[in-house]
Amino acid sequence: MNRVIKFKNPPSITHTASVVGKEEGKGPLAHEFDEIYDDATFGEDSWEKAESTLQKKAIEKVIEKSGRKKDEIDLLFAGDLLNQCTGSTFGIRDLSIPFAGMYGACSTMALTLATASVFIASGAASVAIAATSSHFCSSEKQFRFPLEYGGQRTPTAQRTCTAAGASMIEKSGGKVLIDSVIFGKIQDLGITDANNMGAAMAPAAADTISQFLKSTKTTPDDYDLILTGDLGFVGSELLTELLMKDHNLDISSVHNDCGKMMFYREGQDVHAGGSGCGCSASILNSHIYRQLCEKELEKVLFVATGALLSPTSTMQGESIPGIAHGILLKGKS
Repeated sequence: MNRVIKFKNPPSITHTASVVGKEEGKGPLAHEFDEIYDDATFGEDSWEKAESTLQKKAIEKVIEKSGRKKDEIDLLFAGDLLNQCTGSTFGIRDLSIPFAGMYGACSTMALTLATASVFIASGAASVAIAATSSHFCSSEKQFRFPLEYGGQRTPTAQRTCTAAGASMIEKSGGKVLIDSVIFGKIQDLGITDANNMGAAMAPAAADTISQFLKSTKTTPDDYDLILTGDLGFVGSELLTELLMKDHNLDISSVHNDCGKMMFYREGQDVHAGGSGCGCSASILNSHIYRQLCEKELEKVLFVATGALLSPTSTMQGESIPGIAHGILLKGKS
């Protein structure tokens, strides 16, 4: 079975937006983001409301940059890490845009973008937005411990990014084409450590990348960049090992990971790097999009990864399944 959906008439990303918090604004990509906020509360009285406002700002920013009115948007695909995706639903509830809520954990940017692309390419929609967000404080509170607890993170732990990204997808008119997409299969190697997301997600990334290359009859050298979302330093190392061991694929010369790109690892004390839906979303919709538009990159295989756990499943001793969805992006020639 060929899992890759290759579009006969590739839809395009016409506009993007990225909004991040204070720590992300201290990182090496600070100059690429549209907006950086020093106030992690975003003027709200809870971390959950703060995340909703964060995502809403990214969505409103991409609409503003497009010059379109809200009623011109056919569908909005969005999700986040909070229970029942309330970060998304509460943030956009007053926008009056048809909404499809989606959960893919940290793979959500690829999931929403891939799904929106299928809708656009099929003619089911003409203009769509794909978006997601994460917030360090709301994620720590839900999945680990509230910040007031003062818990210590393990060396394999990653810092959830306070960030959001949004892409506008249309039939044509953009400088970046969505050539093809692949939806991932759940992979579960029995990882139970909720502080080692990289190890839980790496097998899913290896499966999706290897299947995409096999189906398209391509090699890593055919791409300018194979970009994974939020494996961090530990998961990225494991990914390269898995691909070599199981598939004889060496991606080391073309691979990078958003979790490794967001922060200065030592200077910002982020342990194994960045994570969260907003990590890859904000980087893809700023730094990578710009490089594709300016032809610094021509072919990027973007593979965002997610750990499909919940606070309940962790407390019940369940393992952590992983998922990875892929998007082949090409700069328009």
